[in-house]
Amino acid sequence: MIDLQIATQEQDLPSHEQFQQWVSLASEGQTTQSDITIRLVDDAESQQLNADYRGKNQPTNVLSFPAQMDEFEAEFSIPELIEEAGGMGYLGDLVINAAIVKREALQQNKEAMEHWAHLVIHGCLHLQGYDHIEDDEAEQMEGLEIALLAAMGIANPYC
Repeated sequence: MIDLQIATQEQDLPSHEQFQQWVSLASEGQTTQSDITIRLVDDAESQQLNADYRGKNQPTNVLSFPAQMDEFEAEFSIPELIEEAGGMGYLGDLVINAAIVKREALQQNKEAMEHWAHLVIHGCLHLQGYDHIEDDEAEQMEGLEIALLAAMGIANPYC
């Protein structure tokens, strides 16, 4: 289930169904179903969140905020908690800067909806624990992104 929050004046945004398709694809293979919030914002909110949580005082395309259950992690694993809750869990939040997505798509000569798909999948993978700080992690995460996008007929976004 997706909680879609639109806090931007940008037009030509993806539909709820498109977001659902991309989130489902990125979550394929998970044994449990997870809820997610996707908040579409403008530069000001993106910049504030990026400064507050990453120490970078500039807007960014996507921010991922995984659900935190630190007080339970010592006693239970997150999959156990999700199973106890009937298979439902809260994966986390994605904050996507709609203006930057559009600008990047234009600058990179990409179809806007294909770039949206890439960033949603990228963000969802972060929520699932994937990262790209180390080279081997980046190779794994980018490989998965490329394969998921190819399944929808979208070209490698890293070329």
